[in-house]
Amino acid sequence: MKQRLILLAFLVLAIVTMSCGVTINLPEFADVKTGPTVSESVRVPLNGEDVYDLKLEFGAGELTLSPGASDALVEGTATYNIEDLRPDITIDDENVRISTGDLEISGVPIISENLVNEWDLELAPVAMRLRITAGAYDGEYDLGGLALESLHISDGAANVDLTFSEPNTVVMDTFRYDTGASDVSMYNLLNANFEEMIFNGGAGDYNLEFLGLMTDDVDVRIETGLSDLTVTVPEDANVSIQIDSSLADFSLPGSFEREGGDYVQDGTGPTLTIHIDVGVGDLTIRTD
Repeated sequence: MKQRLILLAFLVLAIVTMSCGVTINLPEFADVKTGPTVSESVRVPLNGEDVYDLKLEFGAGELTLSPGASDALVEGTATYNIEDLRPDITIDDENVRISTGDLEISGVPIISENLVNEWDLELAPVAMRLRITAGAYDGEYDLGGLALESLHISDGAANVDLTFSEPNTVVMDTFRYDTGASDVSMYNLLNANFEEMIFNGGAGDYNLEFLGLMTDDVDVRIETGLSDLTVTVPEDANVSIQIDSSLADFSLPGSFEREGGDYVQDGTGPTLTIHIDVGVGDLTIRTD
């Protein structure tokens, strides 16, 4: 029904513009056919590298990541019902790339609502730099207990839940997350054991929970557009928050006091410093 309405809108636009002496070219629509659902194993063996560079490139569908691989860098299953979505694996020494298959579409795609594209993968607790690039998808990530030296996630219209159920076993240099119009919730972020975290969001709902184990001072930078942003920090930690926004409404717990341009909570241990730049929306700071 929705596809018919879109096509009707193009036809109406064509009639109106032609009556004004303007010619437009209507797009060609490509009907992407689904086939039988196939489930196959995905496995990348360990080859003795000191540090792996693992890139996961995923399109639309569902992506699940968790710890658990033992004698392989990555192992799990991929399930799909379009042959061209079959995962492609490239290995070049420490560089490993797993990507959604080569689906070439000429024109505006019309894809059945019955599309299946699901990856369920486990990662090994070996030193790696992990990069995830995805489109419009649902992501379910548990990255606890791994040995991530860096982490970069970039996605579009996403619905993502991410947690570090256990501390990262090495110090993570940088954790960066770039997203668009999305719904992202991240939990136990201090277990990521990062030195610096950067979160860039567009229009969406974002829930960032900075709980877990903090062994050293950490710095976080958050920048969003039109959004609802909730940030949770430990109730007994040293926390310094800088807020840059003239249009967003924000609220903080009573444990915070204004010191110059910062909002500070006195606690114990290392210091969590958060710089927040919100365009328009609501910002809520919580403690737990």
